[in-house]
Amino acid sequence: MQLDDLDRLATTAFEGYVVRKDLVRTFSRQFPVPTYVVEFLLGRYCATTDEAEIQEGLEIVQRQLHARTVKAGDEELFKARARESGSVKVIDIVTARLDARTDSYIATLPSLRLTDVRLTPEMVKEHERMLTGGFYAEITLAYDASIAQEKNGRPFGIESLRPIQLSKREVLEILGQGRSQFSTPEWRDVLLRSVGFEPATLSERAKDALLLRMVPFVERNYNLVELGPRGTGKSHLFQQVSPYAHLISGGKATVARMFVNNSTGQRGLVCQYDVVCFDEVSGVSFDQKDGVNIMKGYMESGEFSRGKDSIRADGSIVLVGNFEVDVEHQQRIGHLLGPLPPEMRDDTAFMDRLHAFLPGWDVPKLNPGLFTEHFGLVSDFLSECFSRLRHQSRVSALQGRLHWGGALSGRDLNAVNKTVSGLLKLLYPDPDTPISDEDLEWAARLALEVRRRVKEQQKRIGAAEFRNTHFSYTLGTEGIETFVSTPELQSQGSIGDEPLECGQIWTLSPGGLDEHPGLFRLEVTEGPGNGVRVLNNPVPAAFKESIRCAEQNLYARASHLVGDRDPRAHEFSVQLRGFDAAKSGAKTGIAALIALASALLKRSVRGGLIVVGEVTLGGTIEPIHNAVTLAELAVEKGAKSLLLPVACRRQLFDLSDDMATKLDVEFYQDGRDALLKALDN
Repeated sequence: MQLDDLDRLATTAFEGYVVRKDLVRTFSRQFPVPTYVVEFLLGRYCATTDEAEIQEGLEIVQRQLHARTVKAGDEELFKARARESGSVKVIDIVTARLDARTDSYIATLPSLRLTDVRLTPEMVKEHERMLTGGFYAEITLAYDASIAQEKNGRPFGIESLRPIQLSKREVLEILGQGRSQFSTPEWRDVLLRSVGFEPATLSERAKDALLLRMVPFVERNYNLVELGPRGTGKSHLFQQVSPYAHLISGGKATVARMFVNNSTGQRGLVCQYDVVCFDEVSGVSFDQKDGVNIMKGYMESGEFSRGKDSIRADGSIVLVGNFEVDVEHQQRIGHLLGPLPPEMRDDTAFMDRLHAFLPGWDVPKLNPGLFTEHFGLVSDFLSECFSRLRHQSRVSALQGRLHWGGALSGRDLNAVNKTVSGLLKLLYPDPDTPISDEDLEWAARLALEVRRRVKEQQKRIGAAEFRNTHFSYTLGTEGIETFVSTPELQSQGSIGDEPLECGQIWTLSPGGLDEHPGLFRLEVTEGPGNGVRVLNNPVPAAFKESIRCAEQNLYARASHLVGDRDPRAHEFSVQLRGFDAAKSGAKTGIAALIALASALLKRSVRGGLIVVGEVTLGGTIEPIHNAVTLAELAVEKGAKSLLLPVACRRQLFDLSDDMATKLDVEFYQDGRDALLKALDN
């Protein structure tokens, strides 16, 4: 393996806390233990770039794993060693339970097929997680021959155990100091390499999705759902990388195990782990009818009731599952949360408690080329840092800098704030590091998208209540309101109901003697300078005339259109994009005028709107002779509203009832009236 610049930087910044990830895969295939167990040992003996030291460390790790992990068929051999030597060291997952008959705790070591191993109450008190899902540990297993002679004796006992996880107190300081030596793109790549992926093989969308998978580890009470194709490694992070996560495979989930055991008072998984992940979620069901309701209450408040007591926990809930079909087909036959269990899939109240819907279809199917061979942070160090970050928040970084749009409800605000906070903690583990506007905007856009995806599914089930999904944000007090959509809803050449970016507008050209009507989008940007520049080459003559009329009207009536702004002090760049056979862009002057004013005012045009009409140099609105045809074309293109000159009103008496019910037709008298009706409120 050739070291690259990022390897050299990582090994310098995190000396002793990085490991070559290809070594991990070598061992994880040989021995029946999770990745973080292998990395625990590799981090101890191979955290160096010196090849000789790595080889020496690999031999030690090989010996320890060979001597301490129990392969199928070797169980009796290890038990015999314990008898002959008095004790044996093993690496295994240890779980415990209370045996009320003897008033003692007994442990289970699955790899040795032992279900009655003695251990002290002090061990259980110190490591309560062994009572819920258990954890991997280095165990010294003793054998007492005298106890073996007793009736119902338990000769095997745990003499000592060491959980396989880091316990250093200053891990966050080390992470923060090391992070300061990386740029943000470099740091994102280090995080991805640390969980086993090679960023050079991933698209930006895939990188974003993989970083979102990490948010439940750093954000308390975070509820995430990921649905997508099979084979994208959805459960890998929650099973292999962190000892603070617990994976529940498809099947029955008991309320006692998840939350609290009423008979013993023992706290459940959400109290013991940072993240509880339901794998193959379509097959999950609770043993009690009110199981989903208890989970709903917990996802909302982080609390659940046991008799008169209310118990708080901060474990995050992650639901992962597979689509049987592709995303487009899933949207046609229902909604994107369709793979959830029946008691969850159509429950809008349950959906509302999901903070994010991660687009699993953006992650490529796993193949050897996606796995990194470079250095990444050791898993136990990284997972310990993640666990400590849960006690911090980055919401204060948003104050005064980021403003959410009016479409967000209280739960929406809570969801996007938690997602932004989690993403910023991943990028900036040191709370004192200044956060750049660029990174803040990246986190805001991603947070709005993954929350809006939840709202869009709610809208499909209960349209009236969840009608307004136009999520937006404004960066800074003088910033432009930016709307965020989910990519799977967008389609080129069809009108969505999204407010467009400032300076953009949909328009229909009415056509002419030798050209049919056609759909166009005008895109205008403004900057310092003067004049209007059309970027199309060559510029269609008819469109050139429309732009000339729009420009002169903007200059002549600036005070009525854009207030105290001086359009002559700005240069406008205009691009005409056609979506039909029509190419001339003829008679689109009103749309051009609105687009110029929208760019100057930094205000968006309403979503789902098409504007039709031409304006003369003197400001007169030219007549349109085929208004019915244009209205029918607007419906075909998916428009919700059509803005026409008022002179077209009588023509529309001939519009069919079916078409009239699908389109909201509005009329304008002049350019200013058209502008006011087109801008988003």
